[in-house]
Amino acid sequence: MAARVTEKAKEFCASKSVVEGDARNVLCEAVERHHASILVVGSHGYGAIKRAVLGSVSDYCTHHAHCTVMIVKKPKTKH
Repeated sequence: MAARVTEKAKEFCASKSVVEGDARNVLCEAVERHHASILVVGSHGYGAIKRAVLGSVSDYCTHHAHCTVMIVKKPKTKH
């Protein structure tokens, strides 16, 4: 099983970097620069009002990035 997973992983290329600027623009520019086929971003799960005031990086990217955008939601915590 591990060998199959390792072999499959060779097909994927991921990169990371630290860049200053507005996250929305930086992410979309990185997609173009690296010819990315997918962008994975996190989501805080803010409500509609807070999202309207702060803006949503994930929402912006889904409309402006020229690739598939996968949004990973923050897991709910149990009290």
